[in-house]
Amino acid sequence: MIYLDHAAATPVSERVFRAMKPYFTDEFFNPSAAYLPAKKIAHDYEAAKAEIAHGIGAKASDLVITAGATEANNLAFTCLDADKKEAARANNKTESSVLYLTTEHDSIRRVAELHGGEAIRVLPNGLIDLNDLKKKITDETELISIALVNNELGTIQPLAEVATIIREIKIDRMKRGVNRQLLLHSDASQALNLLDINVARLGVDLLTINAAKIYGPKGVGALYVSHDAKLKPLAVGGGQENGLRSGTENVPGVVGFAKAVAESKEHLNGNRKKYAKWRKLFLENLKDYELINKKHCLDNFIVLCFDGIDAERLVFLLEEKEVYVATGAACAASKGVRSHVLTAIGLADSQIAGSLRLTLGETNSEEQILATAKIINEVVQEERARVNG
Repeated sequence: MIYLDHAAATPVSERVFRAMKPYFTDEFFNPSAAYLPAKKIAHDYEAAKAEIAHGIGAKASDLVITAGATEANNLAFTCLDADKKEAARANNKTESSVLYLTTEHDSIRRVAELHGGEAIRVLPNGLIDLNDLKKKITDETELISIALVNNELGTIQPLAEVATIIREIKIDRMKRGVNRQLLLHSDASQALNLLDINVARLGVDLLTINAAKIYGPKGVGALYVSHDAKLKPLAVGGGQENGLRSGTENVPGVVGFAKAVAESKEHLNGNRKKYAKWRKLFLENLKDYELINKKHCLDNFIVLCFDGIDAERLVFLLEEKEVYVATGAACAASKGVRSHVLTAIGLADSQIAGSLRLTLGETNSEEQILATAKIINEVVQEERARVNG
């Protein structure tokens, strides 16, 4: 098997699995219980949270553990004041309090649309159009959400530049007596494995991270929350996670998340060099293709277009040869929905229909990369011959 869809899911690493295992069996206690074995588990949980937080330059108290990135993204949007939105609608104010990048993951787009959000354009290379951002920020804007790395293209957004723009607008607001929050949220789910993330350097108020993309367990994520962001719980109960995420703590999941973060930091530079080498090698051995994400992207993302060929059929044909690739985000592809990301960067329908996304990872080897190029060349050649009769 050659697996090239690491942006969709990664296997749990051996070290992560070993770290988690005791907390499923011997160390099973509820961290909220009063007896000593449970207090030990509570200590382990907080230590794991501290390690996750350290990985992004934060403190354990700044994190809210969630059941993944989707929940973390939805929680971030609770910073918006519902009463103010209702009053604005009653007064026929049409300006949106939310801006989001048009290429965002559906867990951002859907919740932003519920709040009447307005989309920020991207340039043909997938980067944010900073001029469009500046034009769309008004005195009503309270939250801006921009993923650090796009989940379909691997495009790395210039968040520090966005943060600078936001700081300048906040200063101007203060001078004019406009006392409305202006927060920056980023979904960094795809970034933690290959970028050195620091919340202060990025200038974010809210940051989503995800264990499932960095060889940790599925169903575990976290939201970094700065002191300026005031959130409301999505569900109430026992008051865990500073009252923002009630429910018995997922101790094995958080321990595994912490180990995955530590491993990512340990291998950061080595992985970047390795994937850059493999990407170059793969493209040198591939024929008859158009590369979509040429610059400003993570080294493990390769987005290709075989114009005139049905990419969904290519995925099926490659699966028969035990090569697993994607046509885009897994959640969109499973519903047969055309990629809004590829549409946003201006690709024609025929290009979108013929696009494949390959994401390299730790299950791969140089031999697999070369083998994949050879197999794709053969399959595409056969398909072109079939289409042309």
